[in-house]
Amino acid sequence: MDLSTTYLGFELPHPLIPGASPLADELDDVKRLEDAGAPMIVLRSLFEEQLVHEQDAAHGAIDAHENTFAEALSYFPSTERFRFGPDSYIEHLARVKRAVDVPVVASLNGTTAGGWVDYARLLASAGADALELNLFLVPTDPEQSSSDVENRLLELVRSIRSSVRIPLAIKLSPFYTSLPHFARRLESDGADAIVLFNRFYQPDIDVWKQDVVRCLTLSTSDELLPRLHALAIVSGRTRLDVCVTGGVHTGLDALKAVMCGADGVQIVSALLRNGPQHLAVVRAEMEFTLESHEYDSLAQVRGSMSLTRCPDPRAYERLNYMHILQSWRK
Repeated sequence: MDLSTTYLGFELPHPLIPGASPLADELDDVKRLEDAGAPMIVLRSLFEEQLVHEQDAAHGAIDAHENTFAEALSYFPSTERFRFGPDSYIEHLARVKRAVDVPVVASLNGTTAGGWVDYARLLASAGADALELNLFLVPTDPEQSSSDVENRLLELVRSIRSSVRIPLAIKLSPFYTSLPHFARRLESDGADAIVLFNRFYQPDIDVWKQDVVRCLTLSTSDELLPRLHALAIVSGRTRLDVCVTGGVHTGLDALKAVMCGADGVQIVSALLRNGPQHLAVVRAEMEFTLESHEYDSLAQVRGSMSLTRCPDPRAYERLNYMHILQSWRK
């Protein structure tokens, strides 16, 4: 069975990619992922706060207020809690590159230019085969419009694109008013791929302690549904590669994503829960499903359920919402 795909300019034997997470923090685990068949490795993100601390621009501002009042205790981690600092991240990237024979993608998480351009260059120089830029901004200023937010993020993309030649994937949140339009703007500004969607770990509230509580909840297959919808809408309407992340646990999940147009399928929670060897299980499930339906390759079904190719495009639009509500019966 031919499961091959092209993502970020790389010919991959299959689309199942371990996404940014602690999975690649240790070289032994990286080798286990490669042995399980990972066609590409994505490192965890290097955060903007870490770069700010490295430059001594905001170290005092963060640490000095970390324990000022109870409600703020969970807002910012102390700088020592980060798994990798900027320098050690670059060193780890170089070690991973030497340890594996598959493409290695570095990841940056931030919203302002600052030292991003310099670190993007350093990551490229250290051997990163591609860069995943994790874009997320929480607007809190009522004077800031959605256009202001998008323009700020696009400026960051342009700055990095002008500084590095390696492929650039943009990992997005689901909170865009017109995702197809923003995707085309990213394409115009030099992006090579988009990743849909970043999965956020929303804080909970401890009512009795009046505190913000960090929560880590692994995904389920249910979280894939809004991503399938977005994939189907974007696929075929931009030249960008499209990758899905969040909610892929089984071969059937992965196959649905490809049918909606995904070129790459990132998996994290399922591997954290079941170990790197689960990657081979998902691949085998994909192969079995395709063979059962007498397909010879994954390419035969890629994009078959996108908005531009599915039997009933109205299912992705408002009519579906109306139909579901009207058809409900107790």
